[in-house]
Amino acid sequence: MTDEKRPWTQNQRFEFMEWKLFWEGALNRSDLEEMFQISTPQASIDLRRYRELAGDNIAYDATEKTFKPTGNIKPSFLRVSADRLLLQLRALLTGALPRREVWFRDLPTIDMAPDIVRHVDPDCLRTILAAIRSKHSIEVRYQSLTNSRTREIAPHALAFDGYRWHVRAWACDRDDFRDFVLTRIDQIKPGAPADFDPEDDLEWNTIVSLDLRPHPGLTEEQSLAIERDYAMTDGRRIIDVRLSMAYYFIMRMNLDLADLPPARAQICLHNLEAVQSDIRAARAESKRRIVDRINRK
Repeated sequence: MTDEKRPWTQNQRFEFMEWKLFWEGALNRSDLEEMFQISTPQASIDLRRYRELAGDNIAYDATEKTFKPTGNIKPSFLRVSADRLLLQLRALLTGALPRREVWFRDLPTIDMAPDIVRHVDPDCLRTILAAIRSKHSIEVRYQSLTNSRTREIAPHALAFDGYRWHVRAWACDRDDFRDFVLTRIDQIKPGAPADFDPEDDLEWNTIVSLDLRPHPGLTEEQSLAIERDYAMTDGRRIIDVRLSMAYYFIMRMNLDLADLPPARAQICLHNLEAVQSDIRAARAESKRRIVDRINRK
Protein backbone atom coordinates (compact mmCIF):
# COMPACT_ATOMS: atom_id res chain seq x y z
CA MET A 1 0.00 0.00 0.00
CA THR A 2 2.79 2.44 0.82
CA ASP A 3 4.64 1.62 -2.42
CA GLU A 4 2.22 3.73 -4.48
CA LYS A 5 3.78 7.01 -5.58
CA ARG A 6 2.21 9.92 -3.72
CA PRO A 7 3.38 13.39 -2.77
CA TRP A 8 5.59 13.32 0.32
CA THR A 9 3.28 15.81 2.02
CA GLN A 10 0.30 13.48 1.62
CA ASN A 11 2.26 10.54 3.03
CA GLN A 12 3.13 12.74 6.00
CA ARG A 13 -0.56 13.51 6.53
CA PHE A 14 -1.37 9.79 6.34
CA GLU A 15 1.32 9.16 8.96
CA PHE A 16 -0.25 11.83 11.16
CA MET A 17 -3.68 10.24 10.75
CA GLU A 18 -2.39 6.84 11.82
CA TRP A 19 -0.55 8.42 14.75
CA LYS A 20 -3.78 10.02 15.98
CA LEU A 21 -5.71 6.79 15.55
CA PHE A 22 -3.10 4.55 17.17
CA TRP A 23 -1.86 6.72 20.05
CA GLU A 24 -4.80 9.04 20.77
CA GLY A 25 -7.66 6.83 19.66
CA ALA A 26 -9.47 9.51 17.68
CA LEU A 27 -9.11 11.60 14.53
CA ASN A 28 -11.07 14.62 13.36
CA ARG A 29 -10.93 16.42 10.05
CA SER A 30 -10.04 19.57 11.97
CA ASP A 31 -6.88 17.84 13.26
CA LEU A 32 -5.56 17.72 9.69
CA GLU A 33 -6.64 21.27 8.95
CA GLU A 34 -4.93 22.71 12.04
CA MET A 35 -1.75 20.63 11.90
CA PHE A 36 -1.00 21.10 8.20
CA GLN A 37 -2.82 24.37 7.53
CA ILE A 38 -4.87 22.80 4.73
CA SER A 39 -8.39 23.53 3.58
CA THR A 40 -11.47 21.57 4.63
CA PRO A 41 -11.89 20.10 1.12
CA GLN A 42 -8.27 18.90 1.12
CA ALA A 43 -8.68 17.31 4.55
CA SER A 44 -11.81 15.53 3.30
CA ILE A 45 -9.92 14.25 0.26
CA ASP A 46 -7.14 12.91 2.50
CA LEU A 47 -9.60 11.12 4.75
CA ARG A 48 -11.46 9.60 1.81
CA ARG A 49 -8.20 8.49 0.15
CA TYR A 50 -6.89 6.98 3.36
CA ARG A 51 -10.10 5.03 3.85
CA GLU A 52 -9.71 3.69 0.31
CA LEU A 53 -6.16 2.59 1.08
CA ALA A 54 -6.56 1.35 4.66
CA GLY A 55 -10.24 1.01 5.41
CA ASP A 56 -9.59 -1.80 7.90
CA ASN A 57 -7.79 0.68 10.17
CA ILE A 58 -10.43 3.38 10.52
CA ALA A 59 -14.14 3.64 11.28
CA TYR A 60 -16.48 6.60 11.75
CA ASP A 61 -18.23 6.92 15.12
CA ALA A 62 -21.49 8.73 14.36
CA THR A 63 -22.28 9.18 18.06
CA GLU A 64 -19.05 11.03 18.86
CA LYS A 65 -18.73 12.40 15.33
CA THR A 66 -15.11 11.37 15.05
CA PHE A 67 -13.01 8.69 13.39
CA LYS A 68 -11.84 5.85 15.61
CA PRO A 69 -9.32 3.04 15.12
CA THR A 70 -10.65 -0.42 14.47
CA GLY A 71 -9.73 -3.25 16.77
CA ASN A 72 -7.24 -4.68 14.30
CA ILE A 73 -5.50 -1.46 13.21
CA LYS A 74 -2.21 -2.11 11.43
CA PRO A 75 -0.48 1.18 10.57
CA SER A 76 1.22 1.30 7.18
CA PHE A 77 2.50 4.88 7.15
CA LEU A 78 3.42 5.13 10.83
CA ARG A 79 6.38 3.31 12.32
CA VAL A 80 4.91 2.38 15.68
CA SER A 81 7.50 2.83 18.43
CA ALA A 82 6.82 3.45 22.11
CA ASP A 83 10.48 4.37 22.54
CA ARG A 84 10.18 7.06 19.87
CA LEU A 85 7.07 8.55 21.46
CA LEU A 86 8.60 8.61 24.94
CA LEU A 87 11.75 10.18 23.52
CA GLN A 88 9.61 12.90 21.95
CA LEU A 89 7.88 13.54 25.28
CA ARG A 90 11.25 13.81 26.99
CA ALA A 91 12.46 16.21 24.31
CA LEU A 92 9.32 18.28 24.87
CA LEU A 93 10.01 18.50 28.60
CA THR A 94 13.59 19.61 28.03
CA GLY A 95 12.58 22.22 25.48
CA ALA A 96 14.37 20.47 22.61
CA LEU A 97 11.08 19.86 20.78
CA PRO A 98 8.28 22.42 20.33
CA ARG A 99 4.76 21.53 21.45
CA ARG A 100 3.54 21.54 17.84
CA GLU A 101 5.80 18.61 16.98
CA VAL A 102 4.12 16.37 19.56
CA TRP A 103 0.82 15.41 17.94
CA PHE A 104 -1.37 14.95 21.02
CA ARG A 105 -4.41 17.21 21.03
CA ASP A 106 -4.71 16.63 24.78
CA LEU A 107 -1.21 16.07 26.11
CA PRO A 108 -1.06 13.49 28.93
CA THR A 109 0.30 14.68 32.26
CA ILE A 110 4.06 14.14 32.08
CA ASP A 111 7.12 15.06 34.11
CA MET A 112 10.69 13.91 34.57
CA ALA A 113 13.40 14.03 37.21
CA PRO A 114 15.63 17.10 36.86
CA ASP A 115 18.15 16.77 34.08
CA ILE A 116 21.35 18.82 34.20
CA VAL A 117 21.45 20.18 30.66
CA ARG A 118 24.87 20.77 29.17
CA HIS A 119 24.58 23.38 26.45
CA VAL A 120 27.01 23.07 23.53
CA ASP A 121 27.97 26.29 21.79
CA PRO A 122 26.57 26.15 18.22
CA ASP A 123 29.58 27.91 16.70
CA CYS A 124 31.86 25.38 18.37
CA LEU A 125 29.84 22.47 16.98
CA ARG A 126 29.71 24.06 13.52
CA THR A 127 33.50 24.41 13.44
CA ILE A 128 33.93 20.79 14.56
CA LEU A 129 31.55 19.50 11.88
CA ALA A 130 33.44 21.46 9.22
CA ALA A 131 36.73 19.98 10.45
CA ILE A 132 35.31 16.45 10.28
CA ARG A 133 34.16 16.99 6.70
CA SER A 134 37.44 18.47 5.53
CA LYS A 135 39.76 16.36 7.71
CA HIS A 136 41.34 19.51 9.15
CA SER A 137 42.59 20.11 12.64
CA ILE A 138 41.16 22.67 15.03
CA GLU A 139 42.84 24.65 17.77
CA VAL A 140 40.89 24.57 21.03
CA ARG A 141 41.34 25.81 24.55
CA TYR A 142 40.29 22.82 26.58
CA GLN A 143 39.50 22.65 30.29
CA SER A 144 40.39 19.25 31.69
CA LEU A 145 40.01 18.28 35.34
CA THR A 146 43.63 19.27 35.95
CA ASN A 147 44.33 22.30 33.78
CA SER A 148 43.26 24.55 30.91
CA ARG A 149 45.46 24.72 27.84
CA THR A 150 45.40 25.15 24.11
CA ARG A 151 45.47 21.94 22.09
CA GLU A 152 45.44 21.00 18.45
CA ILE A 153 43.07 18.14 17.67
CA ALA A 154 41.66 16.65 14.47
CA PRO A 155 38.06 15.44 14.99
CA HIS A 156 36.61 12.52 13.08
CA ALA A 157 33.41 11.63 14.99
CA LEU A 158 30.89 12.71 17.62
CA ALA A 159 29.63 10.50 20.45
CA PHE A 160 27.12 10.76 23.30
CA ASP A 161 27.89 8.83 26.47
CA GLY A 162 24.44 9.11 28.01
CA TYR A 163 25.20 12.39 29.76
CA ARG A 164 27.66 14.38 27.65
CA TRP A 165 28.63 14.85 24.02
CA HIS A 166 32.23 14.13 23.07
CA VAL A 167 34.27 14.74 19.96
CA ARG A 168 36.43 11.78 19.03
CA ALA A 169 39.66 13.19 17.69
CA TRP A 170 43.28 12.66 16.80
CA ALA A 171 45.31 14.50 19.43
CA CYS A 172 48.02 16.10 17.30
CA ASP A 173 50.27 16.81 20.30
CA ARG A 174 50.04 13.27 21.68
CA ASP A 175 49.85 11.19 18.50
CA ASP A 176 46.87 9.19 19.68
CA PHE A 177 43.07 9.19 19.62
CA ARG A 178 41.10 10.66 22.51
CA ASP A 179 37.69 11.93 23.57
CA PHE A 180 37.10 15.60 24.31
CA VAL A 181 33.96 16.82 26.09
CA LEU A 182 32.32 19.47 23.91
CA THR A 183 31.24 21.67 26.81
CA ARG A 184 34.85 21.93 28.04
CA ILE A 185 35.92 23.71 24.87
CA ASP A 186 35.70 27.46 25.46
CA GLN A 187 37.74 28.70 22.50
CA ILE A 188 38.04 27.20 19.04
CA LYS A 189 39.40 28.12 15.62
CA PRO A 190 40.07 26.24 12.38
CA GLY A 191 43.47 24.69 11.79
CA ALA A 192 45.53 23.13 9.03
CA PRO A 193 44.95 19.85 7.15
CA ALA A 194 45.56 16.94 9.52
CA ASP A 195 47.74 13.95 8.76
CA PHE A 196 46.03 10.99 10.42
CA ASP A 197 43.95 7.96 9.47
CA PRO A 198 40.66 7.36 11.35
CA GLU A 199 41.05 3.67 10.54
CA ASP A 200 43.86 3.59 13.10
CA ASP A 201 41.35 4.43 15.85
CA LEU A 202 40.62 0.82 16.74
CA GLU A 203 38.74 1.68 19.93
CA TRP A 204 36.25 3.56 17.77
CA ASN A 205 36.15 1.10 14.88
CA THR A 206 35.90 -2.12 16.92
CA ILE A 207 32.49 -3.38 18.04
CA VAL A 208 32.26 -5.49 21.18
CA SER A 209 29.29 -7.43 22.59
CA LEU A 210 28.35 -6.69 26.20
CA ASP A 211 26.77 -9.65 28.00
CA LEU A 212 24.40 -8.15 30.57
CA ARG A 213 22.75 -10.35 33.19
CA PRO A 214 20.89 -9.89 36.48
CA HIS A 215 23.29 -9.47 39.38
CA PRO A 216 24.05 -12.95 40.78
CA GLY A 217 23.26 -11.74 44.31
CA LEU A 218 19.59 -11.09 43.50
CA THR A 219 16.78 -13.44 44.43
CA GLU A 220 14.96 -15.32 41.69
CA GLU A 221 12.00 -12.94 41.91
CA GLN A 222 14.28 -9.90 41.78
CA SER A 223 16.11 -11.36 38.79
CA LEU A 224 12.83 -11.80 36.91
CA ALA A 225 12.00 -8.13 37.51
CA ILE A 226 15.41 -7.07 36.18
CA GLU A 227 15.03 -9.33 33.14
CA ARG A 228 11.79 -7.48 32.30
CA ASP A 229 13.36 -4.06 32.97
CA TYR A 230 16.19 -4.73 30.53
CA ALA A 231 14.25 -6.82 27.99
CA MET A 232 16.45 -9.85 28.59
CA THR A 233 15.99 -13.16 26.83
CA ASP A 234 16.93 -16.35 28.68
CA GLY A 235 18.39 -14.25 31.46
CA ARG A 236 20.71 -12.11 29.37
CA ARG A 237 20.83 -9.06 27.11
CA ILE A 238 23.53 -8.70 24.46
CA ILE A 239 24.37 -5.12 23.47
CA ASP A 240 26.80 -4.31 20.67
CA VAL A 241 28.81 -1.15 21.25
CA ARG A 242 32.04 0.50 20.14
CA LEU A 243 34.95 -0.20 22.46
CA SER A 244 35.41 3.53 23.05
CA MET A 245 31.77 3.82 24.16
CA ALA A 246 31.85 0.62 26.19
CA TYR A 247 34.12 2.40 28.67
CA TYR A 248 31.48 5.08 29.33
CA PHE A 249 28.66 2.54 29.50
CA ILE A 250 30.54 0.50 32.08
CA MET A 251 31.26 3.61 34.18
CA ARG A 252 27.71 4.98 33.88
CA MET A 253 26.10 1.68 34.90
CA ASN A 254 28.68 1.05 37.68
CA LEU A 255 29.47 -2.31 36.12
CA ASP A 256 33.08 -2.13 37.30
CA LEU A 257 32.16 -1.78 40.99
CA ALA A 258 32.13 -5.24 42.54
CA ASP A 259 31.20 -4.04 46.04
CA LEU A 260 27.83 -2.49 45.20
CA PRO A 261 24.85 -4.16 46.93
CA PRO A 262 23.02 -6.46 44.48
CA ALA A 263 19.75 -4.49 44.70
CA ARG A 264 21.65 -1.29 43.86
CA ALA A 265 23.75 -2.80 41.07
CA GLN A 266 20.81 -4.77 39.59
CA ILE A 267 22.85 -6.01 36.61
CA CYS A 268 26.35 -7.26 35.98
CA LEU A 269 28.56 -7.41 32.93
CA HIS A 270 29.30 -11.11 32.60
CA ASN A 271 32.24 -10.54 30.24
CA LEU A 272 33.70 -7.46 31.96
CA GLU A 273 37.27 -8.76 32.03
CA ALA A 274 37.14 -9.71 28.35
CA VAL A 275 35.84 -6.27 27.37
CA GLN A 276 38.52 -4.50 29.42
CA SER A 277 41.12 -6.73 27.78
CA ASP A 278 39.76 -5.84 24.34
CA ILE A 279 40.04 -2.13 25.16
CA ARG A 280 43.68 -2.52 26.22
CA ALA A 281 44.47 -4.58 23.12
CA ALA A 282 42.85 -2.03 20.80
CA ARG A 283 44.83 0.81 22.35
CA ALA A 284 48.07 -1.13 22.00
CA GLU A 285 47.39 -2.03 18.37
CA SER A 286 46.47 1.58 17.56
CA LYS A 287 49.75 2.78 19.03
CA ARG A 288 51.64 0.19 17.00
CA ARG A 289 49.93 1.31 13.77
CA ILE A 290 50.57 4.97 14.56
CA VAL A 291 54.27 4.36 15.26
CA ASP A 292 54.58 2.43 12.00
CA ARG A 293 52.90 5.23 10.07
CA ILE A 294 55.15 7.86 11.64
CA ASN A 295 58.24 5.79 10.89
CA ARG A 296 57.21 5.42 7.23
CA LYS A 297 57.20 9.18 6.71
